[in-house]
Amino acid sequence: MAAKYTESILPLVLSLTAGYVDTAGFLALQGLFTAHVTGNFVTLGASLALGTSGAVAKLLALPMFCVVVIAIRLLASLRSGRYSRVFEFMLGLKVLLLVVGAALAVRFGPFHDADKWQAILTGMVLVAAMAIQNVAHRVYMGSAPPSTLMTGTTTQIMIDLADIIYVSKARDPKAGRRISKMSKNVIVFAVGCGLAALLYVHFGVWCLLVPPLMGLLSLSLRLAESTKK
Repeated sequence: MAAKYTESILPLVLSLTAGYVDTAGFLALQGLFTAHVTGNFVTLGASLALGTSGAVAKLLALPMFCVVVIAIRLLASLRSGRYSRVFEFMLGLKVLLLVVGAALAVRFGPFHDADKWQAILTGMVLVAAMAIQNVAHRVYMGSAPPSTLMTGTTTQIMIDLADIIYVSKARDPKAGRRISKMSKNVIVFAVGCGLAALLYVHFGVWCLLVPPLMGLLSLSLRLAESTKK
């Protein structure tokens, strides 16, 4: 069982984390997407059109994401030759950033003006954490459905459903298993979104104390697997 954590359970925990962090960040930071960073182009346009705050953070989110992805990839490449647990290192660094983000949110929140440096700093720390998760997932779990962007996953599910409805010899025999696997990720991501919204309503920025615990769970699952090998 332990040897299958990375293939079965870990992707679901990462999807739960991404859905939670994205929703909590969106609510706490005036519409900032911390995991689905390209979505900030839409909210940036809305901020400029409506005169709401948060435009600076939305402008910085994608460059920050890109810089962190490049930096982590280079760092992982440098360490891979003499350090075997690069994946675990990435997950641990993500946990650290989630802890810092939560601490900043509790210390300086609630953020009524998302253009203040406190809100921008909190947002960029969370963006960096999610960038690391994206790199780790892409490099070490490439066969698993994406954990931070559900559009492509949902599209594939619908394509496979259509192929199953229209029975054809050319149909991919793996379609049924793929639907089951991908659907779990979409559902768990949605659960993370809903949980974040619920806790934000009741606890405000304190809801950001939950993602570090999710990150620790991800790291624990990976460590449990690696020690069994």
